[in-house]
Amino acid sequence: MSEIQQIQWFPGHMTRTKRQIQASLGLVDAVAEIIDARVPQSSRNPDLNKLVAGKPRVVLLNKCDMADPNETTKWLAYFEKEQTAALTVDCKTGKGLNRFAPLMRQVLQEKLAQWKAKGMVNRGVRVMIVGIPNVGKSSFINRMAGGSRARVEDRPGVTRGNQWFSAGKGLELLDTPGVLWPKFDDPAVGEKLAFTGAIKDQIVDTEQLAGRLLCFLAKHYPAGLQARFKLTQEDLAMDEPYDLLCQVGRRRGMLISGGEVNTERAAATVLDEFRAGKLGRVTLDPMEGGR
Repeated sequence: MSEIQQIQWFPGHMTRTKRQIQASLGLVDAVAEIIDARVPQSSRNPDLNKLVAGKPRVVLLNKCDMADPNETTKWLAYFEKEQTAALTVDCKTGKGLNRFAPLMRQVLQEKLAQWKAKGMVNRGVRVMIVGIPNVGKSSFINRMAGGSRARVEDRPGVTRGNQWFSAGKGLELLDTPGVLWPKFDDPAVGEKLAFTGAIKDQIVDTEQLAGRLLCFLAKHYPAGLQARFKLTQEDLAMDEPYDLLCQVGRRRGMLISGGEVNTERAAATVLDEFRAGKLGRVTLDPMEGGR
């Protein structure tokens, strides 16, 4: 999708965010990178490795309950092979978050031992939270901090600046703004991020986007479409994304004068229901094609 590939992500804002992260690295002991379990490759900023080089890191695969569990298992094995500590979580419900602090202390065990040897027994662990927009950083912090301390909205770009939060038990969290990269070398990455809502709908063709999502689901996860939209095997065999989108609109009775399908409304419904996990557990980055 060339329009996504060519989008410019406000280079000035990008540069400021990177500088904020780099300037704050000296304040933290480790980094927690939150990614979307549905797009575990596409939701990782390729600049992050350079930005946080040298800091211990834990990767949290958020929204795990909406991802294909078989693919998630493969991704966890991949991170283990890469010697990167990883954890599956659902920040909205809190699932898996009780394992975060113990895992972070395991990752930092050498540093904790050094502190203890120096008599710094009450030294808190400071962790920087990073991730692209709309991946769940604010939900994670709210859960860990025990309340709605950070703004949470189902749209990208809510967090504006670095903020500290106490998560109790000697754990302090530094929130950072979500940062996308200036241009996608692979348009498929931008498309997948648009599917999940990490890219604002206002700057993409949502009808084209929804149609392409439907074609992907029809090929790889047809059961969810059949159950949700009452599509037949004949419907799922449609090659044209627009035709499949129209069929979804017809099945839902989204018709306007003259019997035409309101494709704009159908597209919004498809995207909303996918992002809410109503079309089944889906992973857009399969492990075999993920690297």
